[in-house]
Amino acid sequence: MKIPVALFVNPERNFAYGSFAVAVSLFVFAYSTRFGQVPILVYYALWLPLPFIDPQRYLRGNAHLPWIVAFGVFALLSAFWSAAPSATARAGVQYLTHIACALIAARSVSPRTLTLGGLAGVALVLAYSLAFGGFHYDPIDGTYSFVGAFSSKNQLGFFASLGIYLAFAALLLLRERGLTVVMALFVGALSGYCLLASQSATSIITVTIALAASLAMNTLQLFAPIPRKLLFIAGTALALLGLFAALQLGAFDAVLSIFGKDATLTGRTYLWSEGMAAAREHPLLGIGYQAYWVHGFPDAERLWEEFYITARTGFHFHNTYIETLVEVGAIGLVLLVILLIGIIAGHTSKLLGNRHDPAAWLMFGLSVMLLLRSLSEVDVITPYVVGSFLLYYAAGTAFDLSRRTAQSPIPS
Repeated sequence: MKIPVALFVNPERNFAYGSFAVAVSLFVFAYSTRFGQVPILVYYALWLPLPFIDPQRYLRGNAHLPWIVAFGVFALLSAFWSAAPSATARAGVQYLTHIACALIAARSVSPRTLTLGGLAGVALVLAYSLAFGGFHYDPIDGTYSFVGAFSSKNQLGFFASLGIYLAFAALLLLRERGLTVVMALFVGALSGYCLLASQSATSIITVTIALAASLAMNTLQLFAPIPRKLLFIAGTALALLGLFAALQLGAFDAVLSIFGKDATLTGRTYLWSEGMAAAREHPLLGIGYQAYWVHGFPDAERLWEEFYITARTGFHFHNTYIETLVEVGAIGLVLLVILLIGIIAGHTSKLLGNRHDPAAWLMFGLSVMLLLRSLSEVDVITPYVVGSFLLYYAAGTAFDLSRRTAQSPIPS
């Protein structure tokens, strides 16, 4: 029996395979550090063979690729001046191949498949954490929090916030019906419980803002394109003015007190100052992609000790832009910022236009969440993590020219 190729590569017909691939990928992103290299090979096996099945589908409409992959290419090239060239070369290859998988998924998986497959993946991740995870004592702020099977409450919080957003997307953006509504409600409730148990302030704040932004943008769809654009500009201006006024009136301190944080943000301001000091030593090109947190490097060893990181791994400056400056300098930072702005601008432009685009509806809120998290986490510049996968999926759908042309026949 001959299996139709469309069941693997056509977004309109590959729901079963696509949702399975997304769910498994999310589980791999969550726990590959626990299970070793085999899950990574499974992840590659799910996505990398697809272009060989139908090359024409993946080779056309790629004019948007250079600005998307520029940061990843520069990260790999930094091996030529890296303080740890072997670590940089290995991580650079991993990051570029990870980008390739995400871009293949963007061409292969529909928004609905990503949403429902993502819900299934989040359910698996959280269920595993509830079954085999536990609590962790933070010596910096003196609190216990549920971290599940992760090493950090913010990692658990990220998956929980992702589950909440995907449940919201399934119910209100994609307007699912039937059993998928039950699944969305269940995963949303499970995610809400894990989010509260994790006590991750970053995840709670960012998912709340992302949901509000998505609801606001969804409401704007009720208006014609011209008034929609005018309302968006006015609303954005008012939101920025309101944020500035709130900060002047002490809203930031109030939020910190709600989550039991101090003015140092649990030591992050000190980390940021250390990162900026390191960035000034190599301002243009950086020290090399993933070449700072290396065993034997004096500053890394000192910070691991100061922050009680006994495993001496999985630590960072808790700010995407500072981490980028340290590793790949000002040039790398510019390339990353272009990518982030391009994604937000691309999906916003689609939503303000006169086209029905479920991918733009879904990815707008996710992009907002990733952008906000970038201020205190490092989710998008690391291979084999859900943040970078979603970022490049969003990039792949933002300016995909193949979506504007008629689909070519799919061989079977």
